[in-house]
Amino acid sequence: MLNEKLKDYRIILASGSPRRKQFFKDLGLEFDIILKPIKEEYPNRLRHFEISNYLAQLKSLPFEKDLKPNDILITSDTIVWHNETALGKPRHNEEAFSMLQSLSGKTHEVITSVCIKTTKTEKTIHSITKVTFKVLTDDEIWYYIHNFSPLDKAGAYGIQEWIGQIGVTKLEGSYFNVMGLPVHMVYQTLNEIVERK
Repeated sequence: MLNEKLKDYRIILASGSPRRKQFFKDLGLEFDIILKPIKEEYPNRLRHFEISNYLAQLKSLPFEKDLKPNDILITSDTIVWHNETALGKPRHNEEAFSMLQSLSGKTHEVITSVCIKTTKTEKTIHSITKVTFKVLTDDEIWYYIHNFSPLDKAGAYGIQEWIGQIGVTKLEGSYFNVMGLPVHMVYQTLNEIVERK
């Protein structure tokens, strides 16, 4: 399968996300995790998936001069799009509460973009999933914030955690995309890259 096709390549996953790391393990791929700091800012004119596309590509820039012919670099970014606004990771518990309160009883979009780069090619893909929450009580929101880790997640929640289990009433699109990686699209794109070579 894919791990056999990629045996002559070095996959570099430029992400500190434990969920993305697990996805690559689940695909049976060998990979190195390398992180390079970058200021995650984007122009105000960008909207919707333009934001996550831009940030995924931005994260790949520090690696450009270091890539070798058999390297495949993967960078990614996830945002929550709600009320014409991009929600990233909350800075503190109060901001997490405000985000979750705004998502309560409504439908939002989770957008994950992935930039896959080699010395010869670059492709950016994105996936959009619509997520609907029930009306969350203040007690439910604070319980989640105090017992889980909302500060490292876009939109202040992880769908795989308690709040997703009790709060999500409808999902349109990829579940794994909401967790931080459209695995099916990454798998397809990596296959396309090695088949072109």
